Amino acid sequence: MMKPGTIILYTAARFLVPLQLLFSVFLLLRGHNEPGGGFIAGLVAAGAFTLYLFTFGSAVTRDLMRVDPRNLIGIGLFIGMLSVFPAVFQGQAFLTAQWWPIMLPGGTEIKLSTPLIFDIGVYLTVVGATMTMIIALTEAEER
Repeated sequence: MMKPGTIILYTAARFLVPLQLLFSVFLLLRGHNEPGGGFIAGLVAAGAFTLYLFTFGSAVTRDLMRVDPRNLIGIGLFIGMLSVFPAVFQGQAFLTAQWWPIMLPGGTEIKLSTPLIFDIGVYLTVVGATMTMIIALTEAEER
């Protein structure tokens, strides 16, 4: 069993984990134009879950994640592979970027792209792989 953390760690984890997860989404979404992207965003998200793990234990962290980290690896790889098909279907080279403008209510336009889809796959794969390793090490230590 892990030694319980201090009241300061409990309080800090409850505030920092949501902020870290929000920052990881920010890094994921800005990764095409500036530094960031799926890999570093996935590491930041894994860092948030690791802080929660060290504070509250592996069982509570698994409940927070809601999805087994091993499943995240497979889902991420599948989403990453989906990003290659739009270019292939349009007769372009493998992994050629595709952009689709989407109009939101209010006249705002956003662009969905295959690089973003690929980055989401990388994000989920990195979170899944990192958390699988860290949870396995923590549970081995708890036994």
